[in-house]
Amino acid sequence: MTSEGDVTITPRSRPASLKAEDLVDLVVASLDDDKAEDIAVIDLRGKSSIADHMVIATGKSARQVGAMADHLMEKLKHAGLPVAAEGMPQCDWVLIDGADIVVHLFRPEVRAFYNLEKMWGAPKAETVGGMPLAAMKPAMSHAPGPQA
Repeated sequence: MTSEGDVTITPRSRPASLKAEDLVDLVVASLDDDKAEDIAVIDLRGKSSIADHMVIATGKSARQVGAMADHLMEKLKHAGLPVAAEGMPQCDWVLIDGADIVVHLFRPEVRAFYNLEKMWGAPKAETVGGMPLAAMKPAMSHAPGPQA
């Protein structure tokens, strides 16, 4: 704990029993349960002091983004993490600060506009329904085409 003038600053962090990778797994599992699309995990360790990881995901509608945010915040709080959120009234872009992890939940067009993956130098997630496109190609080659 440090003191700056009259303001005391207490660092926010995860419980000692929860490792960074476990925290990422908890977030990704919650988003996957809520049918989030294009989940991207960016390791920020050594790049930024804001968090250890950033997770970016897409919901099909504002209602889905809001529900994903509500469920994730509840799980993070249950894990003993301090949680703060911005953007809940509109649910176009919800930012969840879970101490050592930052989660951005977007509607598709808003995510495409801000393109956070490019800003952080991370590859754009290429997934269909949360499954890597490369893993789906063999199954897709046998999929029937559009019906006339």
